[in-house]
Amino acid sequence: MKVIVGLGNPGREYERTRHNAGFWWVERLAQDARASLRDEGKFHGRVARLSGAETWLLLPETFMNNSGRAVAALATFYKILPKEILVVHDELDLPPGTVKLKLGGGSSGHNGLKDISECLGSRDYWRLRIGVGHPRETAASEQEVVDYVLHPPRAEEQSAIDDAIAKSLALWPLLSEGKTEAAMLKLHTKDKEKKSNEP
Repeated sequence: MKVIVGLGNPGREYERTRHNAGFWWVERLAQDARASLRDEGKFHGRVARLSGAETWLLLPETFMNNSGRAVAALATFYKILPKEILVVHDELDLPPGTVKLKLGGGSSGHNGLKDISECLGSRDYWRLRIGVGHPRETAASEQEVVDYVLHPPRAEEQSAIDDAIAKSLALWPLLSEGKTEAAMLKLHTKDKEKKSNEP
């Protein structure tokens, strides 16, 4: 993985909202790696390079719907292929506490992913999907979904999301070496074990 992108919205008012789960993950990775994220105008975001690796961390400052502008700028400058990019984002279709890794696919209504796919001209990049749950079991209106992701999680949801972030960050050594199959197996096996142990 040569670029790890965390999706979210810049600004204090969005810091703790569900839509910023991707920011939380990359900020934790930067903290663990003692890497300082700094503003970089030509990449339209905050960036850091991991010590001893050819891996860039990127937090777009373009707001969610224009995330692709930042991703494409960095990928083009360093000649990075879509399959060498990992995008970390919030996922409505997964409950809090769940995290999944996959290559490619659609955007499932996620405007950040949609814009990245359009700007890269490809959907074949890696996604780490952090579950934040859905506003309700039945179909919700677009406005309900927007309101939901732009509000902070409840305390028990935040705890579950934090656990999922910690669990997936533990797989960073595998991801950094490109051992994505091993990372997926480990991550998804843990989820199955967790479900089988639930009452």
